[in-house]
Amino acid sequence: MQSISPETIYRGNYAWEKSLPKITKLTKTPLILGRGTHTYNLRNKIFHDLKNQNLDVKFANLEFDCCYEDISNVKNIILKNNHDSVIAAGGGKVLDSGKYIAHCLNIPCITVPLSASTCAGWTALSNIYTKDGQFIKDVALGSCPKILVYDHKFIQTAPSRTLASGVADALAKWYESSLTSSTIEDGLVQQAIQISRVLRDQLLIDGEKAFKDQFVNNISWRNTVEACGLTAGLVGGIGGEKCRTAAAHAIHNAITQIITPNKSLHGEIVGVGLLLQLRLEEMKNNNKLADQSTKQLLLLMKQLNLPTTIAQLGINVFEDNNLEKIADFTCRHKSEIHFLPFEVHKKDIIEVIANFEKQKIKI
Repeated sequence: MQSISPETIYRGNYAWEKSLPKITKLTKTPLILGRGTHTYNLRNKIFHDLKNQNLDVKFANLEFDCCYEDISNVKNIILKNNHDSVIAAGGGKVLDSGKYIAHCLNIPCITVPLSASTCAGWTALSNIYTKDGQFIKDVALGSCPKILVYDHKFIQTAPSRTLASGVADALAKWYESSLTSSTIEDGLVQQAIQISRVLRDQLLIDGEKAFKDQFVNNISWRNTVEACGLTAGLVGGIGGEKCRTAAAHAIHNAITQIITPNKSLHGEIVGVGLLLQLRLEEMKNNNKLADQSTKQLLLLMKQLNLPTTIAQLGINVFEDNNLEKIADFTCRHKSEIHFLPFEVHKKDIIEVIANFEKQKIKI
């Protein structure tokens, strides 16, 4: 079975208001799941709009992350109050938590992304972390969300940093899947890869303008936020598990193992992982185009104020055995790094990261 997309998608300005008739037919006692103070006013609007539809609606917030502690707590709230759906309104961790909880309890999930930082509002996948933000595993879910509401008015309220992070994460669709899946003789996979190529080109063209200009009448902004939140999800839906992630996400998962006061966003870490993946391609696969790709990617990342080294994520790899820890986790059994079309060993990760952080590799 392949879960390609949410059953119903609302997008554009006032998508939330347009979705209300559909939502009220689906649920009578929803739980709104969120996290953080920045999105409180939006969640409060969602709450009151649902109240005005005569729904018996309540709030719940994640305390930590998309982690088992928070998941267990919210599941208990839903069971105690007989909620018949989860409305996950927030960023990637909230969306992943809502989807996973709904999957476990066999109730519908409605996703309402409040930023363009990931495509988590679309996918049938949840990433599970510890309460300190360390990656544990990803979990394939039974289906995509029942309803996805991608309201541009909501997305506009998010910090610009979240859009930059979303661009980096969406770019990974091309850089990873084109490397891991290009030889798979499956038409849908090949079509997904080509969509990711168009996605990459659009982000390279529109990304800076979307990030720096005003929202109003900004076609680049509209196209970019939908590329990050919708098209990136479609690539994974069409390509399925054969449209693999690779080194960028493997390195992301490893970097999260280092607990630091500096809380980086998912896409910010993935972006650094992309630069390191390109260096691996150059070093291990003799990819002559990797250097040009690095320069192209690096230029956009600097325009978007994205970190371009692990040090800029707040981690010194040369302290506390951090480099060994990152290399060990990157190369662990069943890591995405092993989807690469060439072998990568712990010593390779240590070498490429050490050289990269010392800037011995010219970029």
